[in-house]
Amino acid sequence: MNNEEWQIICKFRENFKNKIEEWVNFCKKNQIDLIRLQKNAAEKTKTPAYSFETPIVYNSDLEKITKDDEIALIVIGDNPGKEEQLLKNRKYLCGQAGKLAEGFFRKNAELGIDFRKNVIILNKTPVHSAKTAQLSLMMKEGGEKVEQLILESQLWMAEETAKLHKALFLQNKKTELWIAGYSELKNKGFFVPYKNRLKEEYDEKTWDKVYVFQHFSMNRFTIDLREHYDEQKTLEQNIRAVGKLHKNEIFN
Repeated sequence: MNNEEWQIICKFRENFKNKIEEWVNFCKKNQIDLIRLQKNAAEKTKTPAYSFETPIVYNSDLEKITKDDEIALIVIGDNPGKEEQLLKNRKYLCGQAGKLAEGFFRKNAELGIDFRKNVIILNKTPVHSAKTAQLSLMMKEGGEKVEQLILESQLWMAEETAKLHKALFLQNKKTELWIAGYSELKNKGFFVPYKNRLKEEYDEKTWDKVYVFQHFSMNRFTIDLREHYDEQKTLEQNIRAVGKLHKNEIFN
């Protein structure tokens, strides 16, 4: 990447780290015990017991990006799950869904994308829950301050992700943004605030480089691509066609 791209990424990850620290301090100041809320939400939804270690997760894989890397994609998941919040990980899409994503790009080498080197992985919120629906339970039990935290995190991630994407695309004319997982972006879905703020941040030119897909979990991304596949098109053309199809479904 060029110097400008490198500075854009360095600035983003520094701002992201600082924002995570700000949210952690917000919880301390307001005596919000996120781990307790996360445990209670998991128990209410009968999630098998697991170790709760990082309630708000920064993606430590951002620190592995070097100036020699080329960023082809920004991939957006939902929020950090059980594997992502473990102290030994503290990174995004490192569980089964991440392995499926890695496998897809490794199998389709013609795309020229290494999922762990050429992709920036972000989420719609960095607040952990085993299942997205548990975030609503946490807000209900935690009250106004928890609701404020989770809503603010969605809006901040949408704004800063769009700024990052637009800045990189302005430099290299190729970086795309893929939203992986859209069920909670539909009307009345939990991530509608994220969806609306993200769209507000784009102009027409860069919005054309945003695509929406099924999530990588349970191989839904690949299954969906296969169901819509047109043999008259290349793999890359098929991916973009599916991404535009779902974008129109969700954003229009």
